Order: sequence, then C-alpha cells, then structure tokens
Amino acid sequence: MRPLPQLHQQLLPIEVMTLTHAPILETRTVQWPDEGACADFAATLARHEALRNAYVELRGELGAGKTTFARHLLRALGVHGRIKSPTYTVLETYSLPGLEISHFDFYRFADPREWEDAGFREAFAAPGLKLAEWPQRAEPMLPLPDLRVHIEAIDETQRRVTLQALTPCGVELLA
Repeated sequence: MRPLPQLHQQLLPIEVMTLTHAPILETRTVQWPDEGACADFAATLARHEALRNAYVELRGELGAGKTTFARHLLRALGVHGRIKSPTYTVLETYSLPGLEISHFDFYRFADPREWEDAGFREAFAAPGLKLAEWPQRAEPMLPLPDLRVHIEAIDETQRRVTLQALTPCGVELLA
C-alpha cells in the first residue's frame, strides 16, 4: 500500500530524540558506620565554598538517612532551631548571612509537572544551595545536579554512600 499522493507530500520528517544520561565525572563510595560519621561527612562538605551555590540530590529508600544527612548539613552550615522535614510542605527555606538554602522533598509528587506548577523553576534559578530528596519524582523537570548522594542502609546504623559528581562544581565538592 502506498500513501495517497496528496498525503505523501504532506508528511513531515520525524525528529528522533535520543535521551542520554549526563556523564558522571567522578564517583566515590564511603561508609558511615554510624550517625556520627554522617555528621562528620556533612561538616566536611559544609566547609566547601562551592556548596553555597550547588544543587545536591539525595537519593535512597525510605529510612535510608536522606533527611538525617540534610539536617546534619544544615546544622554544619549554621542553621539554628528546628529543622523540619519538607515531606509535607515540599520546600523548607533557610536564610543565613550570605547563603540561601532550599530543601525540597518530592516524595509526594505524583507527576513531575507538579514541579513546574509549584513555581520551583524560579527557586532553582536563584542563587544558593538546593537540596532535593526524592528527585526522581520530578526528574524530567530538574536541572543536572552538581552532586548526587545515594544513601543505602546496610543495617540499623551503617550506611553505604555513593557520591557522584556530575559537574565541575560536584568534582570540587568531592575534593
């Protein structure tokens, strides 16, 4: 069967889009034997000047320690008072002298377009540190992270942490 002549001339070329993954520039795996090691790692990371304008993804199963790590990092950066999980609010913000921090939790997202509807494009475009838990729930909308932190529970206290730098800023954070 051939297309009708008038339809054949109206056919438009189909653009093929190939999805590619961002190259991982550097990977490290560390083990946290306990929460103290998590806090120590967070304190070390907080000393990096590059963190002040970075996007850090926090990945892992429920209960792996994403929010615990975020709390230790925020404390190490100088956040005082109660640090709430953004699970229900989706976003918690913190203002420190010379540093704005946005802590996201996309766990409750059912559709990545909720990210756009919530106005988070502007939040990600603004200067400051962005921490995102459950980024896979909004992945098509999110920018490339500088650093991906994947936390895996080994047992009740130990964690295996895979760190992936996806940008030069991320490589600097791993230094």
